[in-house]
Amino acid sequence: MADPEMTADKAVTVHLTEAQFGERERELARCGALAASTFRYDNGIAALRVANARGEIVMLPFKGQQIWRARFDGRDLTMKSMFDTPRQTTNYLENYGAFLIHCGMSAIGAPGPQDDHPLHGEVPNMVFDSAFLRFDPAAGTVTIGGVARYSKAFAIDYRLRTEVTLGADAAVLDVAVTVDNLMGTEIAIMYLGHVNFRPVDGAKLVYSAPYTPEAIRVREAIPRHITPRPGYPEFLAALAKDPGLHHDIKPDLAFDPEVVFDIAMQTDAEGWAHALQRHPDGTADYVAHRPAQLSRAIRWISRTGDQDALGLVLPSTSGTEGRTVEKAAGRHATVPAHGTWHAGYRTGLLTPGEAAGMAAHIDAICGRD
Repeated sequence: MADPEMTADKAVTVHLTEAQFGERERELARCGALAASTFRYDNGIAALRVANARGEIVMLPFKGQQIWRARFDGRDLTMKSMFDTPRQTTNYLENYGAFLIHCGMSAIGAPGPQDDHPLHGEVPNMVFDSAFLRFDPAAGTVTIGGVARYSKAFAIDYRLRTEVTLGADAAVLDVAVTVDNLMGTEIAIMYLGHVNFRPVDGAKLVYSAPYTPEAIRVREAIPRHITPRPGYPEFLAALAKDPGLHHDIKPDLAFDPEVVFDIAMQTDAEGWAHALQRHPDGTADYVAHRPAQLSRAIRWISRTGDQDALGLVLPSTSGTEGRTVEKAAGRHATVPAHGTWHAGYRTGLLTPGEAAGMAAHIDAICGRD
């Protein structure tokens, strides 16, 4: 379907199939300033490029519904990694370079001694059963979505639905995640939206939480998948005492291999918590979520020679200590028999004017002058 004159008020859905993705990039559909084209990476992974007046995202519609790249207003928002292209693997650390990775649902985080789940669960590289594009000319938006079912006998059975919506002149994405419990008993699920920006030296972090050690808790336990360098435990101890040390992004701060925070966010009158990385040019990377849906705000920073990443806020139901610990602590969502769980959040790029207004809004939420 390729129709540059699509102007009907009614939304139009394009169902995606693997056959639509060839080696050469081809336009699939267009509606005004919104356009979608299909292609495959050299290793065969299907990719969907969705563009608007300000930039584009590249999604992997059948591989975890990952947003592999996000670029707006001439800036690549995505973390630096050792992966120029996605890889044909289900191993989390062997395909780690996307802008957004959906994590969960039976577990998130690093598996503990009593856990048998993979790092961040089964969803990150899950094969999706179906995918679609939906153009809404009246709203001026395009939505990319997909559906996948995960079943494990005697344990869990659910249907996952994900959607990402982009406006014709927007640089902020609306992300929605829905889980349908297909079992006759309730299930515990865990979800984390792993949004990976690229840190910018000279930027400043602004977010709707008290800047105190009580509200910004540093993970001092070291998971099995990382190897600390000399001085790393001391750096964690310093951040635990004064978390404000990480608010100014500087090249000499040793986020190597990573630092993880669990932040108690405050919300505005509409129930939204907000976070910014304000760049020296006045623009800002942005994440907003509703703690009523995603009660945890995880921050992840890694700055090494091989990767440079800022998980400004990873909206989550849970902490990152693995399924056994998180479930025992009650840090999960419970979906009743044949029930549904839903969450949504926003992420992308703000203009200087939008960023200044949001920074003032955040300070007002927290009572900061």
